[in-house]
Amino acid sequence: MTQEPQRLQYLEAMGLTAWVSRYRLPNALPTPPCEWESDAPVAEERRAPGERLHALLDEAAEAQVATPRPAPAEPEPRHRPSAGKARALLGDLVPADETEAPPETQAPAPVRHGEALRFTLQVACLDGRWLVLLPREAPPGSVELRLLRHLLQAVGVVPEQMPAFEAFRWPQVEGLPVEAPLEEAREGLQAFLAGRQRRGWVPERLLVFGEDETLAEILTLANGHCPLLALPAWQGPALGELAGSAEAKRALWPRMADWRDAWQAGREAD
Repeated sequence: MTQEPQRLQYLEAMGLTAWVSRYRLPNALPTPPCEWESDAPVAEERRAPGERLHALLDEAAEAQVATPRPAPAEPEPRHRPSAGKARALLGDLVPADETEAPPETQAPAPVRHGEALRFTLQVACLDGRWLVLLPREAPPGSVELRLLRHLLQAVGVVPEQMPAFEAFRWPQVEGLPVEAPLEEAREGLQAFLAGRQRRGWVPERLLVFGEDETLAEILTLANGHCPLLALPAWQGPALGELAGSAEAKRALWPRMADWRDAWQAGREAD
């Protein structure tokens, strides 16, 4: 079950603000304090049948120790179960002979919390259809944006307007306990994209410019497919690398040959 801090983190990734009152508004009446009766008896919480049986067994054992044993007269009925067997039936002990000492109670193993995966993406979506990810801290500059527009135009991908990139950082909230770093990072990215559906984002394809070890672990791109987002995927050099290398540009053209057909097919389907 998702705890409240994690829930707020996913809501923030989706762009939804969760309002929590922390201050009293001006001219608002203060909340009346609760009056507690100090001498009121505290109601005992209902316990499960197994817990009540444990308590009865403990009381019987204490009474047996406190009461002096009389001289042996008649043996106890053989059919009466002992406390050890009763506890064994409850699952506390492994069934064994009554002469064996009960095993020592072991404390539960501490829950180990991992460290959150950390990454930053610059995210855009071409006409709400093609998702573009840049694994980097800073947004792309004017030279890189102009290069991206020229690359798209050269292969016949002409969106109505070039979208602005926005940053997505994980974790959204610092200091939260992390039990499954990879799964939580994936869910955070999915929550971010789900929140952008309100802006008309319905991704058909994924384009990744640049490489990042953490992002590669999250997306697990293989054979032109992204399992996490269930999208056809493509990954190429970073825009900064392409901007400074004519050889990198020439090597990129053959890998973008099918973009025109994919873009037109998606537009016709709409």
